[in-house]
Amino acid sequence: MAIPDTFLEELNARTDLVDLVSGYVHLTRKGKNYWGLCPFHSEKTPSFSVAADKQMYYCFGCHKGGGPIQFVMEMEGVPFPDAVALLARRVGMEVPEERGSGELRRRRERLYQLNREAARYFHQNLLAPEARHALGYLTGRGLSRRTITNFGLGYARDEWDALIRAMGEKGYDKRDLLDAGLAVKNDRGNIYDRFRGRVIFPIIDLRGNVIGFGGRVMDGSTPKYLNSPDTIIYNKSKNLFALNLARKSKQGRIILTEGYMDTIALHQAGFDCAVASLGTSLTEDHARMLAQRTGEVVVAYDSDRAGVNAAQRAIQLLGKTGVRVKILKVTGAKDPDEFIKTYGAQAFQKLLDGSESQVEFRLAQVRAKYHLEEDEERVACIQESAQLIAGLASSAEREVYGRRAAQELKISAETMQREIARSQKRRLRWEERQQARRVLQPVQLNQPSERTLRYDNMRSGKAEEGVIALLLNDPSLLAETRGLRPEDFTVPLFGRVYRLIWERWTEDRPVSLNVLGPELSGEEMNHLASVLQTPISQANRERAMADYIDTIHTERLKGERGQVDDAALMAYRDKKGMEEPK
Repeated sequence: MAIPDTFLEELNARTDLVDLVSGYVHLTRKGKNYWGLCPFHSEKTPSFSVAADKQMYYCFGCHKGGGPIQFVMEMEGVPFPDAVALLARRVGMEVPEERGSGELRRRRERLYQLNREAARYFHQNLLAPEARHALGYLTGRGLSRRTITNFGLGYARDEWDALIRAMGEKGYDKRDLLDAGLAVKNDRGNIYDRFRGRVIFPIIDLRGNVIGFGGRVMDGSTPKYLNSPDTIIYNKSKNLFALNLARKSKQGRIILTEGYMDTIALHQAGFDCAVASLGTSLTEDHARMLAQRTGEVVVAYDSDRAGVNAAQRAIQLLGKTGVRVKILKVTGAKDPDEFIKTYGAQAFQKLLDGSESQVEFRLAQVRAKYHLEEDEERVACIQESAQLIAGLASSAEREVYGRRAAQELKISAETMQREIARSQKRRLRWEERQQARRVLQPVQLNQPSERTLRYDNMRSGKAEEGVIALLLNDPSLLAETRGLRPEDFTVPLFGRVYRLIWERWTEDRPVSLNVLGPELSGEEMNHLASVLQTPISQANRERAMADYIDTIHTERLKGERGQVDDAALMAYRDKKGMEEPK
């Protein structure tokens, strides 16, 4: 392991999980647990629980769960080693570097330092006399010197190895620059600077680390933008440009733009809540990050077809999180940057305050698909609009948007409401059929929410859940497992966790969900946290373990023989003793 188990156990013990979570969520004590609105998805009724005695949190709505380290990983969007380091600083502990295990962490820290030096180098270049054209480009785009400094903007010289040489003088070799995505190696083995002849935008994470860069040309050449590749410290699908600044905004919303310049122009104009995705479409991770930090997202994409399509995708992803979504309709300009230059910040504020709801935007896109002068096209548009409105959860929303759609389509409100009611009935019938299928397939109701963890054998899977829950609560129950082996488990996750518990227990190492963190993915941790929510009777633990193991072996024999062999079962039940997993 990268970090010793004993250190993780002490870190977990020193961390007050209720105090940690309270920094993000307002918690109220009910019984022995604390409850609040989940920070990972939008909800109106608290389903997020923190168990102080178990040092665990769990959301019964989105099924995320774990301990202090997992919570920091989720909230701050950082990997396991960084979450450990953050918590260690919080409680006054120093992460050990023993057992040769800190290599990855040291490598990550070196790349952070390299990126920081590179950012300084690019910024110094911008202020040099030979970069007057680059500085003139940025000031010509309306950026002040103060804004340029605040965002650390820079310039990459139009030379093949200027950065390589400059960083070499500071002790960094070409391998460092390749690993950080600052250099490129071609087919002939030549290594050269990735960014050349471009203005540079440093990308900074929530902790203030420079994790990557974006570069823009100053002429019409292509590609217009060039971005850092994914590295061990940078993932473009899990970071947003300027979120480190927007998270401190008091404006009560986040403005989502298409690019660096729009975001920077908005910040300069006083809209410090603007962010942008990084050379990629909005992802589910982006949407989750936004929903964790605001109740309203205003999508301010360009008004061209590509911008409209991107906005529709953003609506779908953000809608799943429950965050309120509005669409900024930029009129008289192609993007927010151009609008502010032309009309000023006050005009943009009015535009922002008048942002249309995502429902209005989607209805407008439906109308744009049809030639409303033709009767057949108009009828089809009415039906599709009614279908969209019928999907709204609130009757008030259905009423308001139904009347508005009727006005736009020049029909009576009553006619539109009848169409909406008809669509709603069809939707309800479809949902009833889906529910009936689920009732007829009760196995599906008990499946894990994460598809990659689905159980092939439900009876055995539920028994395996019980075994793992018992052992994580009391590892001494390994004495009651009666020769159970990892290969007896039908769920690979449980077989792997069983082996890990065995190894730690026999080596006299700590056993808990928290120390297993480095061995588990986020989805696996969430699932194990959900398994541990089942109440366990302390008085009947041995009997429960025996019953679970009987079920696992019975199901295994069924799978091997096609039916239960009574003699085989009796032979198994007579088997005594405890064997270490092979």
